[in-house]
Amino acid sequence: MAEPLQPADRAILDLESATIAGHTCKVMRIGAPGVDVDAVRARIGERIGAVPELARRLGEEAGEPAWVPWEDFDPTRRALPLEQAAPLSRGDVPAAAARLFAQRLDRDHPLWQIHVAELDDGGTALIWRIHHALADGTAAMRFARELLWDAPEQPPGRVSPVTGRKSPQPHPDDERRHRHLVAMIEREFAESTRRSPFDGAIGTTRRIAFASVELQPLHDAARQLADATLNDAVLSVLAGALRRWLKEHHGSLHGVRVRVPVSLHHEGDAVANLDSFFSLRLPLADADPVDRLRTVHRETKRRKAAHDAEELREFLEELGAASPRMRSLAERIERNPRSFALSVSNVPGPREPVSVLGAPVESIHSIAEIGERHALRVAVVSLAGELHFGFCADPAIVDGLDAMAAGVELEAAELVG
Repeated sequence: MAEPLQPADRAILDLESATIAGHTCKVMRIGAPGVDVDAVRARIGERIGAVPELARRLGEEAGEPAWVPWEDFDPTRRALPLEQAAPLSRGDVPAAAARLFAQRLDRDHPLWQIHVAELDDGGTALIWRIHHALADGTAAMRFARELLWDAPEQPPGRVSPVTGRKSPQPHPDDERRHRHLVAMIEREFAESTRRSPFDGAIGTTRRIAFASVELQPLHDAARQLADATLNDAVLSVLAGALRRWLKEHHGSLHGVRVRVPVSLHHEGDAVANLDSFFSLRLPLADADPVDRLRTVHRETKRRKAAHDAEELREFLEELGAASPRMRSLAERIERNPRSFALSVSNVPGPREPVSVLGAPVESIHSIAEIGERHALRVAVVSLAGELHFGFCADPAIVDGLDAMAAGVELEAAELVG
């Protein structure tokens, strides 16, 4: 039975262009003894009935885009061996993922595909491209659990405050709500007086880089140094890495506004995309990592207390219901590179170790597509006590991406002390 696309899913499809692909990517490093493509295909065939969203393709119903069942679902088309002359080293994986990331998914088939790459240490890399219209970060992690991982994920623990949903506070009168909305719009749509270093006409080539840090020491340092959250620490160490990169490549330091997606999913939600965002300026001019952490915490706390993400989603939905032209105008404003320089997402993954076909999943790096005049994007996902950072950029605008990613690890070590 066909299911019409939600407005958020349609908006993602509309963003695609000659230079922008609409998919995301999960790069899973599987330890020895690894897995082979036939075993992955068999697992998909066994599990696909439990994930009906992945057995659909993009079609139409009554002239409108819709998800329609794919009657001829074939696991051999969804899992493919990576073309490689020799097993890849772990250092080769980001470049292999970047080459695949630049390729488009076929809209006549289900909008996801896994490439299986042999590694020279006996392990495997699973490079899973999945269209953003099909799943946001939270939904993609659910699909991974239901389609690939051996054991059910442990019962969900506390969700990070940045990714968890909080119900908006009621507004007792229209005047108060008006003041609240004005303040939210001023915070979220404030324009920078400077051009972003990542503002440029992007091409079709992508560069990908990875970084990983231990989760618990960073969490503890954030709490002890600033009564801050883990996500505050993530933004703080990223600020330090961007500071290092800017000093090396541009010489001038100024605050960079980042957009932080906020998942509004509840446990059990089947919606593909249910998120909003808030924005804040990272204090790059501050050389002290603890001071940066305190500044970030103060700004995120302010936005959470005002429920900016929830209010913004409600505001945009009301605009869209009142006038498609107004919704389009608001979306153009929120994509303005002067409103934010880059997006930084942080999605909670499994707290306990997971495996695929008996082989341990050692890391999961998430890659999100960049946007026009937004040539850098950062995605973070947690797995069993580690945080994995995925950087995606247009190398013609953002060079030295490996050094930027390495800066995250250096900054985390400095903050933890």
